[in-house]
Amino acid sequence: MNDTLGSLFVVSAPSGAGKSSLLRALREQEPELSVAVSHTTRPPRPGEQDGVHYHYVDRDTFAAMIEQGAFLEHAQVFDRFYGTSEAAVCGSLEQGCDLVLEIDWQGARQVRHRFPDACGIFILPPSMAALRERLTGRGQDSEEVIERRMRDAQAEMSHYPEYDYLVVNDRFEQAVADLHCIMTAQRLSQDVQERRLQDTLSGLLAARN
Repeated sequence: MNDTLGSLFVVSAPSGAGKSSLLRALREQEPELSVAVSHTTRPPRPGEQDGVHYHYVDRDTFAAMIEQGAFLEHAQVFDRFYGTSEAAVCGSLEQGCDLVLEIDWQGARQVRHRFPDACGIFILPPSMAALRERLTGRGQDSEEVIERRMRDAQAEMSHYPEYDYLVVNDRFEQAVADLHCIMTAQRLSQDVQERRLQDTLSGLLAARN
């Protein structure tokens, strides 16, 4: 990522931790922030739109894209497949856009091989009881599915050491503010600013000669 102007953020969380809601709220504050639209083999949920929430494809199409090397990362989550287009990510970063990838720890590992400077953020629920309450409150899943999601959540959360920042989504507004602070700090880091301020830095340093 050293030759790009945009910053890449990788955000992961167990199902029910509120990742998507947090990022929607963050984008209202930062409309210039983009969230990558992933490809998936799962069917659209009510209200979801193709090309907005996901690119919905069948398994054969997804498999063909893997063979073509089209994905920056891809993973199987439950019984569905998800993947992020490498061309779309690179295009956004080269144009100077800050981009968020909403992916799980498997995908995050793949992204770090390609973009080792990507900023990793893991979102945690305040407790397992709160996570169960949120999953149950959706009213979308059976008790059996909820139990599986609870087990998978603990497995997912065990990978938190692989991320740069941890955000606990207890008080929603505070969690949004925490995300905003992390992204601001990343944009102001020395390596990012050096890329974006090349002309300014050159002029400032040349003045001493």
